[in-house]
Amino acid sequence: MTIQDIHGHALSGADDKATEHFDAACALLRCYLNDPLAEAQAALARAPDMTMAHVLVAYLNLLGTEPAALPAAREAHAAAARGPATEREAMHVAAAGALAHGQWHRAGRILEDLSIRHPHDLLALQVGHQIDFFTGHSRMLRDRIARAESHWQAGMPGHHAVLSMLAFGLEETADYVRAERLGRSSVELEPHDGWGWHAVAHVLEMQDRRRDGIVWLTQDTPAWSEGSFFAIHNWWHLALFHLGLDRIDEVMTLLDQRVLGSASAVVLDMIDASALLWRLQLRGVNVGDRWDALASRWAAVSSASTYAFNDLHAMMAFVGADRMGDAALLLDAQQQALAVGDDNVGFLKDVGLGATQAIHHFALGRHTDAAEALRRVRREAARFGGSHAQRDVLDLTLIAAAERAGDAPLADALRRERTFVRT
Repeated sequence: MTIQDIHGHALSGADDKATEHFDAACALLRCYLNDPLAEAQAALARAPDMTMAHVLVAYLNLLGTEPAALPAAREAHAAAARGPATEREAMHVAAAGALAHGQWHRAGRILEDLSIRHPHDLLALQVGHQIDFFTGHSRMLRDRIARAESHWQAGMPGHHAVLSMLAFGLEETADYVRAERLGRSSVELEPHDGWGWHAVAHVLEMQDRRRDGIVWLTQDTPAWSEGSFFAIHNWWHLALFHLGLDRIDEVMTLLDQRVLGSASAVVLDMIDASALLWRLQLRGVNVGDRWDALASRWAAVSSASTYAFNDLHAMMAFVGADRMGDAALLLDAQQQALAVGDDNVGFLKDVGLGATQAIHHFALGRHTDAAEALRRVRREAARFGGSHAQRDVLDLTLIAAAERAGDAPLADALRRERTFVRT
């Protein structure tokens, strides 16, 4: 008898109990809840040759952009490659292998082709969606999911995740009305869908609807925060809504209790911490010694440049803490990374080098140089990943650099532009 997952796909090397663990892991991942890795490992404890469980372990070690997780991801991929595989599973194995070796675009393309053939493979859709996010491919954030959406019907397991992903893709392509509607629908179907809460928060951020954003994220905070490894990012969104209303006390409380309070060494959490502290500092808010511990955590993971978007936020922490030696080492690491030959080379050349150097220039008081560097990369900024809301820090830094360089006309023009596009 062929063992199948919850959506009817064959699972090579599995048994019924291992499949239960695998389906549970995928369900947790769809909501960004608890510990899907433990469930995937439980599946392997039951069925050591279960190919898709090894693939899932690889993905879970890759999608956090954690340099230290790469060996585990590559080991899991190697185990998957040794196992039996259907054509669909073999495509997953190939995608995981590409991603494990820094070939982001190739992995995204393999999963694109897989999803075209198997639109109910929700893991392929979700991993592909995350790759589109990390590569800044806003159109594919929408289109990858839009191609599959009509194959899904109400009541199918995981339908909420299809809606939440499509909502985020619509938001990143400025289709805000449909994005908000689908994002709210995903949360109605599954209140713990952190990506759905996040998609609506992005809509409200991009439309400058600060008060609506606060209402949205405070109506049922436990649903998106308890047990969620995506919680800090949504706390960050709530802090941005307060920051937009000049409620600095509320921002500082969220910063200390939620964003920095856990002292998380998870890279994605550290990005949010750096981004919020930098925005406060651009406004002239005294953040005290809050940079120091964060910079130490960044120093532990930035000896090599493996993903340029992370480098930008590590640089903020280094210069914020006045650790200029670490800042210099990071710039050197970026130069060394150009010889590696993976997709990070493109992320660096297109945006990462200029953006990271701009933060360094800004900290040294070279505001004209910072403004020039940011103006060069601004048009291409999406190419090194992140969302519009995250990359907004580049525009905010450019405005501040223009002001401090004495270029009042440029600063005024940028402010007018910002007001126009966000209302």
